[in-house]
Amino acid sequence: MTPTDRPRLAVRSPADLIAAVPYLLGFHPTDSVVVVAMRDRRITFAARADLRDLRDLAALPDHTDVPHLADLPDLADLPDPADLPDPAGHLASVVARQHVETATVLGYGPAALVTPAVDAVCAALAVAGLSVLDALRVTEGRYWSYLCAEPECCPPDGTPYDVGASEVSAAAVFAGQVALPDRAALVAQVAPVTGPARSAVSRATARAERRLAELLDEAATTDQRGERVIRSAGVAAVRSALRRHRRGQVLSDGEVAWLSVLLTRLPVRDHAWERTDGRDADIALWADVLRRAEPALIAVPAALLAFAAWRAGQGALAAVALERALAEHPGHSMALLIDDLLRRGVPPSELDGWPAVSNSGVLRRRRRVR
Repeated sequence: MTPTDRPRLAVRSPADLIAAVPYLLGFHPTDSVVVVAMRDRRITFAARADLRDLRDLAALPDHTDVPHLADLPDLADLPDPADLPDPAGHLASVVARQHVETATVLGYGPAALVTPAVDAVCAALAVAGLSVLDALRVTEGRYWSYLCAEPECCPPDGTPYDVGASEVSAAAVFAGQVALPDRAALVAQVAPVTGPARSAVSRATARAERRLAELLDEAATTDQRGERVIRSAGVAAVRSALRRHRRGQVLSDGEVAWLSVLLTRLPVRDHAWERTDGRDADIALWADVLRRAEPALIAVPAALLAFAAWRAGQGALAAVALERALAEHPGHSMALLIDDLLRRGVPPSELDGWPAVSNSGVLRRRRRVR
């Protein structure tokens, strides 16, 4: 599904929101701080940070450097964003870029770690000009509100909730949305294949590299650098792969190997990039190629998967794809560019129609066809 295709989930209570979060992220968060942002009473964005990235906040004596939610001063008296703990400030800046109006913050984990982290994130959101509707701590089937002190609705021992019994969860599952058990399960979706499957692709890749070398030798007399033959082969391979996946078909080992070899050439990469959007089939294609391609050839498939996932609003999947790419190829330019988009929280709508590639190989914004 694309972002506009996603079903609407009716969220009417904190328990509903807690039930919705795993479907907004794609997995059930643990040891995390999640910000769910809204515009016009509609959830439009969700962002997550590892609690361990904010854990240094727990060492602050009496939290003196982070204003507690209950004691937040007027906006004019809030600290400068540069003085806020960096992870909290970064998270708030990413959320603010989405042109949202309000936010709810949820912390998952023990109070000693969650409370200072949630306080810092809420303070940073306030500095960014966003109104915090609620702030919750969620753990072991209960939640507590940092903004509610009424024992009738917010008892001191927490409010129990059951995600499995929520109408939100039922509606999401009925609509085909998936919430994986944890982030590790998401990482597993882009993990390399092993065993016989890996050996088969390795042999196919060796054949593909010989095939490309033979093509270039045959074209040497009329196409010294092989640019035309590479582009022709690459366009055919990309179009075939996209067409087959959009029909629900799976590529053979030979097709994966041939495609991954050709994608190392810039004209082929750019052709694939221009034709990749946020469709489920495109995400499935590049995830499959990423898992099966040889480690030396994964950078472009990983970056294309990240781009497709980002276009579809699946930031968590985009992030784990980029982690694989940059672990194997730390300086890969395309992966670094998309990683920067994610880290700065640039929404896909700001770059609608991008990328388009001119004949000179320079990326430019593509104009809408009217």
